[in-house]
Amino acid sequence: EPIPPLKILKLVQTDLFPQDAVENANAYRYLSVILQHSLVTDESKQYLRNGTKWLNEEAVSEYNKSYLDLDESQRQKLLKSISKEAWGKSWIKTVLTYIMEAALGDPIYGINKKESGWKWLGHESGLPRPKEALL
Repeated sequence: EPIPPLKILKLVQTDLFPQDAVENANAYRYLSVILQHSLVTDESKQYLRNGTKWLNEEAVSEYNKSYLDLDESQRQKLLKSISKEAWGKSWIKTVLTYIMEAALGDPIYGINKKESGWKWLGHESGLPRPKEALL
């Protein structure tokens, strides 16, 4: 039975970025919106899903376990390993891009809680800010 992509993506996010930053960014929620939003291409959504499938296949091949069942050290080694492959490097970059969007986007979108990402960078938002969420 296939593992839901969001389950793997949630763990990958905290494997790639400090957990408190991912939580403050609400990056998991953001990815769940991205995977359902009509303005995001089906190809982009499928690429995120495929990457989780490929990552999990690598975990099973290397460790005989699902990515979700690996310990932190094994997950880090696996991410480092796939980052040397073209697909892995590109997929990790995509996941990191979404984390950064969540960390630095306007809180009106349910991300960047308490402007934590902006405070982290010492950023002051430009004006005018959005009055309603478009995603």
